[in-house]
Amino acid sequence: MEREKFQGVYPYYGAAKVLDFVQDYIFDGKYLLMAEDGSVITTKGYPVLQFVNEKFWANNHTHILEGRSPVTTEFLYLTLNKLPISGYITGAAQPKITQENLNRIPVVVPTDSLLISFDEIVKDLFDNINVLGNKNSTLRRTRDLLLPKLISGAIDVSEFPETSELTTA
Repeated sequence: MEREKFQGVYPYYGAAKVLDFVQDYIFDGKYLLMAEDGSVITTKGYPVLQFVNEKFWANNHTHILEGRSPVTTEFLYLTLNKLPISGYITGAAQPKITQENLNRIPVVVPTDSLLISFDEIVKDLFDNINVLGNKNSTLRRTRDLLLPKLISGAIDVSEFPETSELTTA
């Protein structure tokens, strides 16, 4: 209920998804969010992860990870994304990955030169994913603003051509 008073444009991330949008942010940049409790593991046994590249706020149900050179956040994401983690989860009623257990997860790190080559390959892919994600978010917000107005008749669509008259490229 408190968050409703602070509605804004910055995503508010929970353990597994964006929960809301708030007025302020506490992080800005590329981060890997790993679910800490609740929905911490996928049906295939991998961690619940979110790759974030923007200004955002995260709640206390997520671990916030960031690569340290030459290990990038993208490398961490792709490595952890297919790493079985069931042995690191505690809690009977509510699954949890403690910080202590998170720090025990082994990650094989290649040589610096291989990491640099890897980063050159995946950087453009992640940049494209980010651009397309931002476009999708903009389209969703536009839809959510326009749809109620279209349904209520607040926007007159009679001036637009019939669908059958529209051409496609």
